Amino acid sequence: MINGKKVIALIPARGGSKSIPKKNIANLGGKPLIAWSIEAALKVTEIDKVLVSTDSEDIANVSKLYGAEVSIRDKELAKDDSLVIDTIKEVLKEQKEEGFTYLVLLEPTAPLRGVMDIRECLTLISSDEYDSVATFKEAELNPHRAWKIDNQMPTVFIEGANPWLPRQKLPKAYQLNGAVYVVKTSMIEDVNTNSVCCGRVGAVVMPRERSVDIDNKIDLLLAEAVLNEGR
Repeated sequence: MINGKKVIALIPARGGSKSIPKKNIANLGGKPLIAWSIEAALKVTEIDKVLVSTDSEDIANVSKLYGAEVSIRDKELAKDDSLVIDTIKEVLKEQKEEGFTYLVLLEPTAPLRGVMDIRECLTLISSDEYDSVATFKEAELNPHRAWKIDNQMPTVFIEGANPWLPRQKLPKAYQLNGAVYVVKTSMIEDVNTNSVCCGRVGAVVMPRERSVDIDNKIDLLLAEAVLNEGR
């Protein structure tokens, strides 16, 4: 609990993965990828329940082994084009009697987030100034340096931008890093939203080295390298 209000952590982990077979239980640093998210959530004392939603028996078994509860996801919510918000809504319906005020969404593909990152998001939302909170990192490409190409003719993406300015003179730009989302459950239940970032949104900025998001084998190697660097 935080300020007397109950918190559930949801880790969505479907079985299908094209880029890395069985990605969510692929080995990273000697344990399954999903274990990193489960262990981090279990260390946050403010979290009352850690739940993995999956359509995979293998992922379910691994998740239970590492201490999470498991909800078997409907196959219709585990397709390539399925939206995570629909899984969140399904889980909140199942857990309605538990009376959770906050939901923490932890994607298993962001294994390097720390307990402090989750706790900072919870502290921010518990101030009651925000309806949702998300983690960000400095943008990999500043939008002032982005281009569009039409009929083989490049033009700057933002009208009037000067892409030749040194980095120090460009405005700071950020992007979601997918590590932590926290949302008031009432925003999902009572508001017609298709986004976890809804209502008044707060931001927590994380460093790049904890913001690795694993989509392919190169990302997995990068995460392994970051782990080895810290040992």
